[in-house]
This record gives sequence, structure tokens and C-alpha cells, in this order.
Amino acid sequence: MQNELERHKTKMAKKKAARDKIMATKTEERGLVIVHTGSGKGKSSAAFGMIFRCIAHEIPSAVVQFIKGGMKTGERDLITSKFSNVCQFHTMGEGFTWETQDRSRDTEMAQAAWSLAKDLIRNDGLKMILLDEINIAIRYGYVDIAEVVEFLENEKPQTTHVVLTGRNAHTDLIEQADLVTNMELVKHPFRSGVKAQAGVEF
Repeated sequence: MQNELERHKTKMAKKKAARDKIMATKTEERGLVIVHTGSGKGKSSAAFGMIFRCIAHEIPSAVVQFIKGGMKTGERDLITSKFSNVCQFHTMGEGFTWETQDRSRDTEMAQAAWSLAKDLIRNDGLKMILLDEINIAIRYGYVDIAEVVEFLENEKPQTTHVVLTGRNAHTDLIEQADLVTNMELVKHPFRSGVKAQAGVEF
């Protein structure tokens, strides 16, 4: 038993030394372009996790929701009621595209959301901007991918993080991003007849 404990301690010491050596080379600090995409659940949830970290550190941030409409959500209710001094929250969509069924209106609302998003990103007093479900707006052509990529490349302040969520992220955005996570669907209760539930989906 003692030999096993010693072997484990030696192994972990070597692992720590290797890890410390790697970490010592990571010295750059800058704003990132972060993409959460894929068919699985958790894209917006993970992004809001980062927003809540910013709130905890009192780092000024903002959220722009491109698709989701006026439905109550736990994230929005909590941020607007408790943390509006450190995080702006803008719900610009009017619901999912299959609910609105009005392409002209959807495009108009998405363009308004993108215009606001650009203003927020340009504000170097804000350090993280979440563009929730913008990938959907890009996929349907409501927002031009070339304009998004060009703006992030040339106008995003050096220290600002921008998080973009939604399935089917455009390949040009994935190529430009610093961090991309693809959420893979393995199982979902919706397929078994379970509806969206407070605390899990919203």
C-alpha cells in the first residue's frame, strides 16, 4: 500500500512539473472570440456561465439576444433584477423563426440587434459581450457573415471578449475564432416527450 502511494505521489509530481512548465509559457492576455455551436444542449448555458463569472469579478459585460423573444428566462430575470449595474441585457428577437414566420421582420430585428452589438463591442469599458443565437441569424441570412468577421477582425477592442452562440456556426467564423466548442447531442429528453423545464432549459 505504501509503495502504491509513493508511486502515485511521484507520478503526480512529474505531472505537476510538466504542467507548470507548459503554464509558464502562457503569458499573453487578450480578448477572445469564442464560439459555442453544435446540435447539443448547453451553448447559451455555457456562455451565461462566463457572463456570471464576469459579474462575480465585477467585470462590465453585456448580453444581446438575437432570436429568443419575450419568454421569461432565469438568466435574464436574475441579471436584470440583481446585476444590471454590471451587465446590460438586451432581448432583441421576437421568438424563434418558426414562431414569427415573418422573414422581413426577423431580418429587421436581427439587423437592429447587430447594430446594438457593434456599439457594445466598440465600448471598451465593456469586457465581455455575449451575442446569443447570432449563429442562427447568420445562418438564415439576417446578418451577413462577411460583415461579422470583418468587424470582429478590425473593430473589436484588443481586450474585449465576444461570445457567439447558436448551432451551425459558419465556417468563416469558426476559422476566425480563438476558442470553439461543439456541443454534441447524445440524448435529449424532448425525444421522449419531456417538455422544456424551468431550471434546465430556461
